[in-house]
Amino acid sequence: MLIEENKPLAPFTTFSIGGPARWFVEAVSEEEIAEAAAWAGERSVALFVLGGGSNLLVSDAGFDGLVLRVGLSGIVAMDAPEHPGLKIYQAAAGEDWDRFVQRTVEDNCAGLECLAGIPGTVGGTPVQNVGAYGQEVASAIESVRAYDIQEHGFVEFAATECDFAYRRSRFNSDGRGRYIVTRVDYQLTPGGAPTLRYAELQKAFAEDAQPSLAEVAAQVRLIRQAKGMLIVEGDPDCRSAGSFFKNPVMTDEKFRQIAAAGEKAPPRFPAGPGAENPGLVKVPAAWLIEQAGFAKGYTLGAAAVSRRHTLALVNLGGASAAEILALASQITAAVEARFGIRLEMEPVRLGF
Repeated sequence: MLIEENKPLAPFTTFSIGGPARWFVEAVSEEEIAEAAAWAGERSVALFVLGGGSNLLVSDAGFDGLVLRVGLSGIVAMDAPEHPGLKIYQAAAGEDWDRFVQRTVEDNCAGLECLAGIPGTVGGTPVQNVGAYGQEVASAIESVRAYDIQEHGFVEFAATECDFAYRRSRFNSDGRGRYIVTRVDYQLTPGGAPTLRYAELQKAFAEDAQPSLAEVAAQVRLIRQAKGMLIVEGDPDCRSAGSFFKNPVMTDEKFRQIAAAGEKAPPRFPAGPGAENPGLVKVPAAWLIEQAGFAKGYTLGAAAVSRRHTLALVNLGGASAAEILALASQITAAVEARFGIRLEMEPVRLGF
């Protein structure tokens, strides 16, 4: 196991921002993950697990600890023994997420097609219950394998034990910092129909159309690209962490208050299968941001609101983490002053 010192972290993030890690290691096996965790524990060194770096903002000072980059690879597909007609995909945590989704689509297995184009790795998907365009990984995950830092051993959690909610799981709430995901098993439907719950997807196809999984995945990528949410080499709008703010979930009463505070009522959506209370509704954070006075392209130094989507903050080139957070603070303060809603930042912040 090779441990490097003072390793720059900006190249490992889609933001391209951040100082160095005091120590850095890339683990390509479960044994190396256990070894790295033990190394940090024996020295009382803080440990951070790095996947694709697509949901991460690193401080300008860097991180005074060990960054463990998960490089486990491999995908195994098999029939689901307890559920005839379904298929299990065992995907290593270091696998590129979009390539994995494409593999399932090419195999004509439904369940992840609306999650195409999301940057990052497989291991990060259960942590924040990744979701987009009408799907969440919670609805497809069969189990999660992880290393338990406290107990010094590997554990497996059934989906029902992962405490999935909107952008939440046991891995980023009660169990934050305790588990290192090494493999995720997804249960998908061969020959299943694509999910067409999201309005933008429905509009892309005729009412009587029966698009294939591949056509839906391709359309999702087009939508993401139009919003600057697809990683495209050389596109400055891609130097971001995707959605910087979570879409707030609220009661009907709060929704009516927000509608009364604006010139028109905001869009509203069901809170989703991961919501704790089925009576809650979800409001687009982008709408709140725009109504609070932040247009696409708004800049603060080298930090900016994306020219394509107000939900993304971008690095125009040479932006510091401090500039990104200053812009985020301006936005959250303005939204709270206008609507009484405190937006929650979505990216993980490291070294602050």
